[in-house]
Amino acid sequence: MTTGDFVSSTTHDQTLTPARLWVMAIMAGVTVANLYYNQPLLNMMASTYGQPHAALGWVTMLTQFGYALGLLLFVPLADFVEGRRLVSQLLIAAFLALILVSVSPTLWWLEAASLATGLFSVVPQVLLPMGANMADNRSRGRVVGIIMSGLLVGVLLARTFSGFIGGTGGWRLVFEMAALMMLIMLLVTRLALPPHPPRQARQKTRDVLRSLFPLIKEEPELLRVALTGASFFAAFSAFWTTLTFRLAEAPYYYHATTIGLFGLAGVAGALAAPVAGRRADQKDPRALVSLALALAVLVFILVAFFSASLVVIMVAVVLLDLATNSAQISNQSRIYALKPAARARSNTIYMVSYFVGGALGSGVGSLAFHWHKMPAVAAFAIVFLVLGALVHRWSLRRYARPEALNPLQLADEIGRKTSQQEADSTE
Repeated sequence: MTTGDFVSSTTHDQTLTPARLWVMAIMAGVTVANLYYNQPLLNMMASTYGQPHAALGWVTMLTQFGYALGLLLFVPLADFVEGRRLVSQLLIAAFLALILVSVSPTLWWLEAASLATGLFSVVPQVLLPMGANMADNRSRGRVVGIIMSGLLVGVLLARTFSGFIGGTGGWRLVFEMAALMMLIMLLVTRLALPPHPPRQARQKTRDVLRSLFPLIKEEPELLRVALTGASFFAAFSAFWTTLTFRLAEAPYYYHATTIGLFGLAGVAGALAAPVAGRRADQKDPRALVSLALALAVLVFILVAFFSASLVVIMVAVVLLDLATNSAQISNQSRIYALKPAARARSNTIYMVSYFVGGALGSGVGSLAFHWHKMPAVAAFAIVFLVLGALVHRWSLRRYARPEALNPLQLADEIGRKTSQQEADSTE
């Protein structure tokens, strides 16, 4: 980022400069990391409060459930309120929630503060539609891919960061440093991003939330994409939540510092996000989702039988992150093409479903590990993925694969067919 780029990015024009785009990507990564700091630290937290591993799985689940709730309450407002102010307010609230996590005297306090942390860490999902609005049609997938790259690297490096800091200074220090980073991101927001005017007239929050339901009815493809994404993240969360427990057992007996390093192995998958975004700009993104589903199932078959192999674990981390990230980019490219005036609300529906799936995966994964270790976790993950594949097949069959259509043309085709179906039903 050059000095000239930074200066140009502080003006109030709405041009999406490279500087602004990368600032958005960095902010997305730093704020979404709040959701994942606890994963390598679950064993340490269990020792602090004298609780079994299964009880600490609820900390991860509540963090993700809080994120889903924040998506439902705050992200739809991005279509109706000034974007930079909304981001600033969320960063302040996230700072306070992280401080509460760092001083938690009891497990229930930790769980409540974790819920609040997830609730206010939805900044990336405000930035994504903001970036999509600032981009032109030809580069929208690439822009979403770059912001998602920052987000996904934040997801993965969060585990490495928290494992290292937690292993050397205790798990509470991790959240103190995370709170400090929220204040830094607040300063960056005010300096580097322009005010982002709403795309629609201001409405009451209650009316905004009510507008989500007609949107699902108007765009049935949005619901199908959301359910497919939820199945992916359920499987992904089941794996990452229980990986901490598995690596603390024989034959590994790894400390939190070492467990956190496994996040680095998934960076390769995150770096594939811009590639997935370019492919989504050029071809039918559903084909990439189909490949990602098959790859994820293969990963869990390996995990079910060979979790005692370090090589298999490393391969699983890389391939599962690659599959999940590729599907995520392709799915979001699809929903952003459906209804441009409602991108924030479309993103809300998708991401609420996504993180409800993640919370369910974390909870079920923890119970499955307690029941029968990694084979049970893998079995439940495959069930989630098969359900997602069935919904995805519904989309493929309902709208025949257009060999020469880009996502915007695909959205037009879906819109025409949906309108025709509604007209037929009223006759």
